[in-house]
Amino acid sequence: MGEQIVALAGTPAGELLSVALALLSALAHAIFGAINKGGIDPFVNRGAINVSYSLMAAPFALFVVPWPTPELFRILIAVYFIHLLYEWLQSQSFHLGAFTVVYPIARGTGPLITACFAMVAFGEFLEPSQWFGLLLLSGSIVSLALVNIREKQKQGISAHGLQSAILVALATGVMIAVYTTVDAHGIRVAGNPFTFLAWFFFIGGFGFPFIAYARWRKLTVRPGLGELAARGIFGALIAFLSFGAVMLATRLGKVGEAAALRETSIIFATGIGVLIFREKIDARRLGIIAMIAVGAIMVEFH
Repeated sequence: MGEQIVALAGTPAGELLSVALALLSALAHAIFGAINKGGIDPFVNRGAINVSYSLMAAPFALFVVPWPTPELFRILIAVYFIHLLYEWLQSQSFHLGAFTVVYPIARGTGPLITACFAMVAFGEFLEPSQWFGLLLLSGSIVSLALVNIREKQKQGISAHGLQSAILVALATGVMIAVYTTVDAHGIRVAGNPFTFLAWFFFIGGFGFPFIAYARWRKLTVRPGLGELAARGIFGALIAFLSFGAVMLATRLGKVGEAAALRETSIIFATGIGVLIFREKIDARRLGIIAMIAVGAIMVEFH
């Protein structure tokens, strides 16, 4: 199957599949974010998810896919530390701020920086109309966050608390761009894209879970192992879908386009915020969400 993915890269069929995978990843990522945000503690949630997907990926990494080349091993080492920092920042942002505040900020800043990185790393240049669409998409996502911030301030949440959450969310957005670019390079270096994916998930169990365990020991109310296992397994399955789909999308099409389409996850995330976290939505937010969709369409259909 890996050879088929490589063969489709750069073809019209490959571009169409890239769009479908990026949108699938968007939906899965919104669900993943909600799983990470929910429960007792986002750090512990993330640790349970990483342990689960590492154990699931281990047989494939060790016995099914080809082993990484020395060059790919070096990239995987960089990927390990980049994702460790990103996962900490994401969990910290969820800990500090509301889902509908920090999630849009992180996801809104990522695509613009990713598109700039892709020009340097892969020589991928967007058309002027695509840049306009990207600015519209990112600007609308950040506008949604600003609306939500004002709402939180009306509810009496301190400005200092919001500032801390916003700064961490912005740093998370930068790391999203960094890992998207480095991961896209890694999956191109891998002869079989599933080698990169299997090893990525396998090594993910050897970093953040230790941070999560230290956090778990300090909790006054600790989640039960059964609850953590259930959340971890479900989160791992969603992670395979979310990350695997977007990485294959970057292998089939342009990195910048795939990154932009994935950020339509904010549309799904807003629905999750309303339905699960009982966060309000009004006509203004719906209008902004429509602009996000328009921006994504302009990026893809140029």
